[in-house]
Amino acid sequence: MHSKHRSVPVSAKPVRKGLHPRNLHNQGYDFPALLKSTPALAPHVKPNAHGDLSIDFADPLAVKTLNAALLNRYYNIVDWDIPEGALCPPIPGRADYIHYMADLLELEPGLKQPGIKLLDIGTGANGIYPILACQIYGWQCVGSDINLQSLENVATIIANNPTLKDRFELRTQPDKNHMFEGIIQAGEFFDVSVCNPPFHASPDEAIKGSRLKLSNLARSRGEQKEKTKSPTLNFGGLEAELWCKGGEQLFLKKLIRESQAYSTQCRWFTSLVSKADNVKPAKKLIRKVGAVDIREIEMKQGNKITRVLAWTYI
Repeated sequence: MHSKHRSVPVSAKPVRKGLHPRNLHNQGYDFPALLKSTPALAPHVKPNAHGDLSIDFADPLAVKTLNAALLNRYYNIVDWDIPEGALCPPIPGRADYIHYMADLLELEPGLKQPGIKLLDIGTGANGIYPILACQIYGWQCVGSDINLQSLENVATIIANNPTLKDRFELRTQPDKNHMFEGIIQAGEFFDVSVCNPPFHASPDEAIKGSRLKLSNLARSRGEQKEKTKSPTLNFGGLEAELWCKGGEQLFLKKLIRESQAYSTQCRWFTSLVSKADNVKPAKKLIRKVGAVDIREIEMKQGNKITRVLAWTYI
């Protein structure tokens, strides 16, 4: 006889605060398993101040190798790599965005949905959103970028991974003043567009942001102060990935205004908003351009909260 109540297995590790329930990284990083599948990670893994296995998140090579290991173990992606200085995205947080987009599209959880089309504005050298969307949900994806070096790098990743070949297409944005124009073709329809805007307004601001991130990391590891000689952008970020004139606020303005012209060619337009102060003005503008529905999706990873703004004209 079956009991109505299923017994819930007791997990040794606490679930990380707030990642999406379907996120494979809810239990933190399983370093023994990652080391088994990616031996190159071994030199970077050592116990932290709390005695748990970890890496030095201020070391760009360690972060990059961890990413490659996560993509290999959980998403069957081989030979993921980025050029020196390119933005190195935290995989759990990027996977969260994709899971929330599946919820936004009201898809059946866990099913492959090859009919869904995603557009990634500014896919960067890492191509992370389309890679995850292809591997988790089987979506068709287009990644656009203005930087040819970035696109060439993603093309190499696609070439090394046959499952991406028929699902992930790259397009060059020829004009830095446009997001959708020159990318969305006549008669083409996307279910969702995603975007991770450059969040700083200048290179100086990007360096300050990197310094702050590093000192926060040092504090969380129980060190007094980060011992860096020069403020390298340890999380990487080619120029267009980290900063643009007017910063995140102006970028969002352009994105929202231009979405209006493509209102019938994309069901949901979305963007990450890293600065809380930018949410209100963005929502105001979305209403002004005539969207019929606006959603603010809060994503939590540890103590960090990021938001995704989503709007539709349909």
